[in-house]
Amino acid sequence: MPGQKRKRPRGVVDTSVLVAGIAGLKSPEITPENPSANLLRNWIEGDTFVWLVSDEILLEYKRVLGRLGVRPPLIGKIVNLLREEAELVPATALPNISPDPGDDPFCACAETGLAAFIVTLNPKDFPQSLLSAHVIRPGESIPTTARRRPRHTSR
Repeated sequence: MPGQKRKRPRGVVDTSVLVAGIAGLKSPEITPENPSANLLRNWIEGDTFVWLVSDEILLEYKRVLGRLGVRPPLIGKIVNLLREEAELVPATALPNISPDPGDDPFCACAETGLAAFIVTLNPKDFPQSLLSAHVIRPGESIPTTARRRPRHTSR
């Protein structure tokens, strides 16, 4: 139907995927060089999913990209694009989920934002049994719905 938005899966993108994707997008005219770059290109050009972020995730993206030597104007463009096009999820406190405490904000964003997936290069840091979002790697099919909601308990 005209004027109706199609339902897109909701997902959280781990910093590792963003970094690999940027590295694999050398130029807009060149085919993406890795699955992470392909995921980013498909999101930018095809609006393939709703990218969920929180203020803490955006800060993490900025910190890591800066530490890796990405030029500040490019970091600004990336963060501004995400502020405009991604869905901002309010910060919430969940019990520690990840063995890497730095990944807890991504888990919290996924749970609070009702994400269908978290895409990461480090699946061991996202315990599938504690998350309703599917934990996937770049290049895998994007799930359209979340798993059954787990009951969160402190570890």
